[in-house]
Amino acid sequence: MKTDHILIIRLSAMGDVAMTVPIVYSLATQYPHTHITVLSRPFARAFFDDLAPNVGFMEASTEELHNLHGLNGLYRRLVAKHFTAVADFHDVLRTKYLRLRFCMGRFHVAHIDKHRRGKRLLTQQEGKQRVQQPTSFQNYADVLAELGYPIKPDFTSIYPDGKAPAADRSERVGDKPENQRWIGIAPFAAHQGKVYPLGQMKQVVALLTEQHPDYRIFLFGGGKTETEQLNHIAEQTPGCTVASAVVKGLRQELALMSMLDVMVSMDSANMHLASLVATPVVSVWGATHPYAGFMGWRQSEDNAVQLDMDCRPCSIYGNKPCIHGNYPCMKQIEPEAIVARIVATAERR
Repeated sequence: MKTDHILIIRLSAMGDVAMTVPIVYSLATQYPHTHITVLSRPFARAFFDDLAPNVGFMEASTEELHNLHGLNGLYRRLVAKHFTAVADFHDVLRTKYLRLRFCMGRFHVAHIDKHRRGKRLLTQQEGKQRVQQPTSFQNYADVLAELGYPIKPDFTSIYPDGKAPAADRSERVGDKPENQRWIGIAPFAAHQGKVYPLGQMKQVVALLTEQHPDYRIFLFGGGKTETEQLNHIAEQTPGCTVASAVVKGLRQELALMSMLDVMVSMDSANMHLASLVATPVVSVWGATHPYAGFMGWRQSEDNAVQLDMDCRPCSIYGNKPCIHGNYPCMKQIEPEAIVARIVATAERR
């Protein structure tokens, strides 16, 4: 009898791929005799390599996703694995083409329902319908159920005992004193509609260090410009460390996040990375909204700092121009409100 072998495809940005982890883990543990292969971008290997014994990972290169020639080569590489079912967690042009090839080969194939109509009604300015949309986690689980693998999501952390293995930890971070609170702050996002103004985030850092000088703060961000901005904040703030200066690579970054008492994040990848290591997240929302279904895994909406405005949400991804021109949904959030939520969450740990 042929062993079940499921291919799961999710090729997109880090946050979206991170949101597949709780569902893949639940599938792997609840169907231990089923082999699972996740196809994604190379960065995602850190999520899946040690997730469960029956989970494997395949990288899709940029060249393979560039054109039909590359996609046909990728399909040949995939079909050689003799999958028994294909779950498309992405549903974009590239994955639709791969699905077509698998369907022509009479494979059992299912794809995600992104509930686009509900999200359109959620973000329209006239007749806005503020209704909670199915989460990405539920959408992924629905694909598996359609393939005949219903699951009950039961994921807690990528670290079985809640602590990162020594091999993943950076020596440059150092040991965490027993009574010290460690706070992570990730002030950036891909689109302006999801970014709390940096000047106000500096006030958050200043207030935290003034009220709680014993806190240690780690600033998360990547790229030259972001790193320069974070370095400037760290130079002016005692007890503040730029994370990229003490960790190298995604594994060490996740290990550091697992040691935090709180992560402060926009509606961005860092919210989802912290969620994978069971770290509470204080999330800041502007143009987007948790109703769109992208809240981090098991994160509390009580920790979502946001304003009740008639125009919110105006965008699913935060990439639409602000109708007011200056994103008051972010600018009018007081730094004190974020600090209060950070402290309340940290002191409960």
